[in-house]
Amino acid sequence: MYKNILVPVLIGEDHDTQPSFLAARTLADEGANFTVLHVMEAIPSFVATQLPKDALDRSRDHAEKALIKSAAALPGASTHLAVGHAGRFIVDYAEEHGVDCIIIASHRPGIEDYFLGSTAARVVRHAQCAVHVIR
Repeated sequence: MYKNILVPVLIGEDHDTQPSFLAARTLADEGANFTVLHVMEAIPSFVATQLPKDALDRSRDHAEKALIKSAAALPGASTHLAVGHAGRFIVDYAEEHGVDCIIIASHRPGIEDYFLGSTAARVVRHAQCAVHVIR
């Protein structure tokens, strides 16, 4: 079905990536490419200046190791760690890399999502490819 699948993930113990990975394997054509992506929100410069010099580097290293560990559950997947606005970055990355399917997990929406919008909702509205939302 799909040849180039993007799986954005959150890094953390309370986020189960297995349902997204299962969907990716199920929807993939033979020989499909998988990219597991994590987007770290940018820290405003006025905050970053108050942090210890190596705090951002340590945070990025920790996220990169956790991303690689998570992606190991999807054999053959490449990883990409980025900094920016998650919803915009996912859509832009998909367009720039010829992604034909995005598989993204979503939490149950609350009232704040109707005013602010969740990452998954933004991706669904703006992506130019198929988007499968995992609940």
